[in-house]
Amino acid sequence: MPHPLPSRPCADAAAVAGAARRPSRRAFLAGAALAAGAVLLPGAAQAQPAARGRVVLVVQQQGPSLAVDQAIAAHLRRRGFAVDLLDQSAAPAAAAGAGLVVLSSTVAAKSVQAGWRQLAIPLLTWENDLLDDLAMTGKRLDSDYGEAGRERYLWLVNAPHPMAAGLPAGSVNVYARQAPMSWGRPGLGASIIATLYGQPEKAAIFAYEKGATMDYEALAPARRVMFFLANDTFTNLSAPGLRLFDAAIDWAIGAPDTACVTARGAEAG
Repeated sequence: MPHPLPSRPCADAAAVAGAARRPSRRAFLAGAALAAGAVLLPGAAQAQPAARGRVVLVVQQQGPSLAVDQAIAAHLRRRGFAVDLLDQSAAPAAAAGAGLVVLSSTVAAKSVQAGWRQLAIPLLTWENDLLDDLAMTGKRLDSDYGEAGRERYLWLVNAPHPMAAGLPAGSVNVYARQAPMSWGRPGLGASIIATLYGQPEKAAIFAYEKGATMDYEALAPARRVMFFLANDTFTNLSAPGLRLFDAAIDWAIGAPDTACVTARGAEAG
């Protein structure tokens, strides 16, 4: 049974925030990597400095769900992140200097280049067909990973974890209407945050801390997160669902916990 990861102390969150404000060579390295062969979507802006870090969102350039990926990018930018949209054909080296890689489920898994599994950068995905390639689950479709066709609720099982977004344990309505959800059965080193409602064997949100044992006895080279979305469901998220999405992004990239930031603000006042 995977064990919950402890919440990070506010002091640690403050250290992360301070480190994010310090200048580094990452922006230079990122620009060099993009110039060396990253495939950017037409009209996609180059990475700009952002208070919360740089996110690389990997999508299918010619796919029918590109508008949803663009909505995700816009949401992250409103939250203070710099976002680059890269095509599924981009090499993992194109993410050099990023604080987080997000692999959308709009990619065709067979078209995604090898190497993302070994990338020492935090990574979040909702493409269940890549979970085995990333060593986040086993290889058996519909047993180790898959997609449920019509769901609306999750069962939150690890409320103390930062990725639970402060929501109480139990049933959470995460979609405005029934829609597909991705799921997986992670390795022993995972922290399971939520499962599909009534299906405890199917983890809908789970994570590995850096160095945790994933499947195939692989060690996570950086934080790894699985979220439950499907191709077109980001815009179907309810308010609690969006809170969970934001919390997953923040934990993966190492942003301060919202609860800690709020507590420090109250103390200062």
